Amino acid sequence: MNPTHTIFHQLQPGLKIEGDWHNFPVPMNIEVGENTVIDSSSCFKKYFSQLPVGLKVGSNVTLQSSALGIEKNGHVEIGDYSYISSACIAAYDKIIIGKYVFIAGGVTIVDTDFHPLDPAMRMLDTVAISTIGDKSRRPKFDTALVIIEDDVWIAANTTIAMGVRIGKGAVIGANSFVNRDVASYSIVGGVPAQQIGARR
Repeated sequence: MNPTHTIFHQLQPGLKIEGDWHNFPVPMNIEVGENTVIDSSSCFKKYFSQLPVGLKVGSNVTLQSSALGIEKNGHVEIGDYSYISSACIAAYDKIIIGKYVFIAGGVTIVDTDFHPLDPAMRMLDTVAISTIGDKSRRPKFDTALVIIEDDVWIAANTTIAMGVRIGKGAVIGANSFVNRDVASYSIVGGVPAQQIGARR
């Protein structure tokens, strides 16, 4: 084993990561603080933001094996000292993650359902996004801002739905589905997530 080998590399806009199996550069339209690291540029495989800044990441953040699916007009913010491990963050519009947030493997955070709820519109959408379709003809669907405040812990395999605000210091138990706001310093879990305790 090479003693100089490292799993993580500095996240730098526009540059390729040396030795990365996913051989394309990190997007240019991101802002990154000091000492923020990433394991592979593969986390940008579904990054399509065309905003001047589609991703704003603070200092001392770790992005490990995660997927940042940010649409053309999407924007994601991640605060200082946060750690995101094998999670999926899918933003059609906007998702804000605070400081000192830990997001575990298998977590999914979305600001939309990505498809219309009406069955007829959903069928039109299915055709529009197919290989023979025209994505510019997709019907409208709803979006709602997701905010995860500071010092939140989201355990494995949890889904955070559109429009949810998770208060400071909250803990979300594993395998939960969160479809409503979570109070600060509360502990929630289940499907749908319910309060099961509080941090002291």
